[in-house]
Amino acid sequence: MLVVMLTLFAIVVVGYVAGKLGYLGGEFDRQLSRLVINITCPALILSSAMTGELPDRRFILPLLLISVVTYAVLTAAAFLLPRWLTRHKEEEGVIGFALMFGNVGFMGYPVVASIFGHEAVFYAAVLNVVNTFTVFTIGTILITGRGQMGGERFQKKVLYSTPMLAAYVTMGIVALEVTAIPSWVSQPLTLIGNITVPAALLIIGSSMSQLAPRTMLGNTTVYATTLFRLIVLPLAVYFITLFIGFSHFEIAINMVVIAMPVATYGTILCLKYGRDTTFITEVTFVTTLLSMLTIPLLVGLLGLTPQ
Repeated sequence: MLVVMLTLFAIVVVGYVAGKLGYLGGEFDRQLSRLVINITCPALILSSAMTGELPDRRFILPLLLISVVTYAVLTAAAFLLPRWLTRHKEEEGVIGFALMFGNVGFMGYPVVASIFGHEAVFYAAVLNVVNTFTVFTIGTILITGRGQMGGERFQKKVLYSTPMLAAYVTMGIVALEVTAIPSWVSQPLTLIGNITVPAALLIIGSSMSQLAPRTMLGNTTVYATTLFRLIVLPLAVYFITLFIGFSHFEIAINMVVIAMPVATYGTILCLKYGRDTTFITEVTFVTTLLSMLTIPLLVGLLGLTPQ
């Protein structure tokens, strides 16, 4: 596990250096991000059901259920904890978003694939269906403030974005046990999907290279939020789902997914709705850096490996 995280971290470092040297950054990063989100990530999800052995369809409904339970717990934490983590009322919503949402698309899929194997990306994609829905509903409410809960803020088209469509199609393939997929379809999808891991990690490193030194240091609130995002809340969800009676594999996949650093989409929402991006940028950087240590720690201590 440590070797896996060090390998991923090495790619982040390469992205950081490339950003500092001018090879990455700016418009190139934005276009590469669009490529990852709209093309390579959907290909990665689709190819997870084309590895020769289909993922187990019996996990689809339990994974959706465990994800619903998880985000019910995280929603409660997002609205209750921030008042204890900051003295500034205007920071509470952003802190709530940081506590609730991890970077599943850019880091979750690569990490899950590295720990559980390529086919496990399918299970992470199933979990991400609930994540995506809550980001654009509860997440938007947290960023904009409770008094701005207008229904027009939720755009239904996000449920039909290319990653979500890929998740739906892949669930259909697994549920119907479709195996007669020709190699001229599966092999190109696999090759394109394999771009996702290095490209996403390079983008993360490049985005870090654009931050001011002061932003990298953070403050007490940033580190308190980081502690809850990376350790306390994942552990809370782990024990709650264990108590409910979910299987080891369902708990392990879910735990790794929600132990991710803060979702980069938080910065995008802050920019969209005119919120100050200082805190969300700081906590995104700190959680991304420290997750390289906390994820192997949680996986090792709790035995979150396939059984």
